[in-house]
Parts: sequence; C-alpha cells; structure tokens
Amino acid sequence: MITAIAFTGSAVTDMPRARAFYEGVLGLKPAEEMAGGKWVEYQVGGGTFALTTIDPRWTPSDQGTAVAFEVDDLGTMVETVKRSGASISMEKSETPVCWIAIVHDPDGNKVVLHTRKAA
Repeated sequence: MITAIAFTGSAVTDMPRARAFYEGVLGLKPAEEMAGGKWVEYQVGGGTFALTTIDPRWTPSDQGTAVAFEVDDLGTMVETVKRSGASISMEKSETPVCWIAIVHDPDGNKVVLHTRKAA
C-alpha cells in the first residue's frame, strides 16, 4: 500500500546551472547534498524535490512528468522567471480551481508554477 510520495526528482545535465535556476531564480533552499553533489534535495512544504546527475540513463525531458510548485504570487514568480531568461511555455492560465504557468529549467524540464484559488 502506498502511504506517501517519497520525493519528486528531475534529471539535469549540469548541476551548477540547474542549482542556479532552482535556487537563484525560484528561491529553493537546499536541504541535503549527496553522492558528491550529484543529488541535491530541497524540502518544499511537506515534500522533497531532488535534482540529480547521478545516473546518465535518467535524462531531462519536457515530455511527461513535471513538478508543480505552489507559489504565493504567480505574477511575480513569472516575472522573475522571465528576467532570468528561462523558457516559458504557458505564462498564466486559469482553471476552475487554480492559476498555473509552465516554465522550463535550463535542461528543458517542465516546472509548473501553481496558485490555488481561495475555496
């Protein structure tokens, strides 16, 4: 029986470049670094997000799975991403329950920025 999501991870090709995006642009704070810097974890709310270069068979992709980060101010975060020069494939879209934007890290991995609407 599954009881929780242990972590969500994204493969990257250049750890310093990826960390500059996730830490410098998105503002994540590293919680743990392992495997000689080939695995970096970030505690986000009650979950863990990891970046890795640990296995060359695990490659970046803009197809399929994406991490979604809850943000308190979607407009400000999108502007921050724009200023960084990162790719944005969906600037801001409304659904019945939230606002989302889709940006891409330096390797092209999809990163969803999400703000839930008030109940």
